[in-house]
Amino acid sequence: MSDKREEEKTEEKKTESKSESDIVEERVYTVPLSKAWIMPVTKRAPRAMRILREFIRRHMKVENEDIIISNEVNEKVWSRGIEKPPRKVRIKAAKDKDGLVTVHLAEGE
Repeated sequence: MSDKREEEKTEEKKTESKSESDIVEERVYTVPLSKAWIMPVTKRAPRAMRILREFIRRHMKVENEDIIISNEVNEKVWSRGIEKPPRKVRIKAAKDKDGLVTVHLAEGE
């Protein structure tokens, strides 16, 4: 169990230390999360995170396992709690040469 955690930590360090030459494609999106509001109030923020992941998968053409959502995006979605996620969020998605997509908040957010 601890080996898996150590592997995840080393993978995070690798993705943070990548140079800009490894980035193949970088795009800025405004992701609509309003469909999360059709869920019951105690399920809206988790639904918003699933909508965000599905949006990135569809637009960057990758598998779900190849998407890393940064902590700052997660905190933005959960900033007002589980009941009131934002209606939309601006993100920057960067795809590297291995096909791994990293999602960050867009500049100025």
